[in-house]
Amino acid sequence: MRTDLFDFDLPDGLIALRPVHPRDAARLLVVKPGERDLFANKLMADLPLLLEPGDALVFNDTRVIPAALTGVRARGDSVAHIAATLIEKLDDHRWQALAKPGKRLEPGDRIQFGAGGSVCTLGTLDATVESKGEDGIVTLAFDLCGQALHDAIEALGAMPLPPYIASHRAPDDQDRKDYQTTFARQEGAVAAPTAGLHFTERLIKTLEELGIIAHFVTLHVGPGTFLPVRAEDTDDHEMYAEHGEVNTEAAFALNAIKSRGNKIVAVGTTTLRLLESASDEFGTLKPFHGETNIFITPGYRFRFVDRLLTNFHLPRSTLFMLVSAFSGLETMKTAYAHAISDGYRFYSYGDACLLSLEDQA
Repeated sequence: MRTDLFDFDLPDGLIALRPVHPRDAARLLVVKPGERDLFANKLMADLPLLLEPGDALVFNDTRVIPAALTGVRARGDSVAHIAATLIEKLDDHRWQALAKPGKRLEPGDRIQFGAGGSVCTLGTLDATVESKGEDGIVTLAFDLCGQALHDAIEALGAMPLPPYIASHRAPDDQDRKDYQTTFARQEGAVAAPTAGLHFTERLIKTLEELGIIAHFVTLHVGPGTFLPVRAEDTDDHEMYAEHGEVNTEAAFALNAIKSRGNKIVAVGTTTLRLLESASDEFGTLKPFHGETNIFITPGYRFRFVDRLLTNFHLPRSTLFMLVSAFSGLETMKTAYAHAISDGYRFYSYGDACLLSLEDQA
């Protein structure tokens, strides 16, 4: 499909730079494809009334690491300030990273992260540029390894805020709380599963008291979630692979819920992509441990997920393509136009929508 079909205009003022507090005070647009009343304006706190007892909410329990590092590259008398976002751990001391400006780096360069800024008691963190690829991707070999490297990154790093937030303000200590779900457990993401940011412990407890049980899977969100689709046709776009896991216990429980006729509600596009990757052609969820680069566009036939709770996404993004596949392109264009006119807040710190699956018959 042509990527320009997924374009729309969004006023800058609707890009949320901070979340609302409490988290479940965010607005929730309920979208029901094929029904006479296509939209309903609700709040996240209303979610328990919008689901049925016995339904399953499936969360991504990945934990975001403070992967944004800033430092200085010195090469003789030449000095350059470098921003690097860690994107994949290669071993106990090497990371693949996205560096800006990448053109200022060459293999063999030394970078001192934490230099020139507010540094912790660990001081600075030094790394060597081991190799350089395209689009600013570099391999960094750190002088520290193992737990010492982990602790240094935790101390010196900042939350890797998406470009549409980071271009307006710098990350701060509040983002360490705001850009992390309350149920984050498995460390490894460089971007938050943002639909999960709307849930408080109180909301999850209310849902469970009504028989709507939380289940957890893990997909470590990578930087590809921020990247625009530059290809003119979706067939020419390649997704970044991300590591995920659905354990045997979760697969068994969710299959039982599905078989008795209750709904599987994916909290976030990352959860949906993992569940669909782990499902076979008969709609049975299998235990899964590995990488997925599934790219969902209109025409995809969903195997396992019945409803999707998600945020409002960027134009021409793989995420807007996914929600258009789920509820229908024209439905989602109409829904987004309604959200824009009604002042909904967009993107990672913005409001949410609850989508139903378009009839796939």
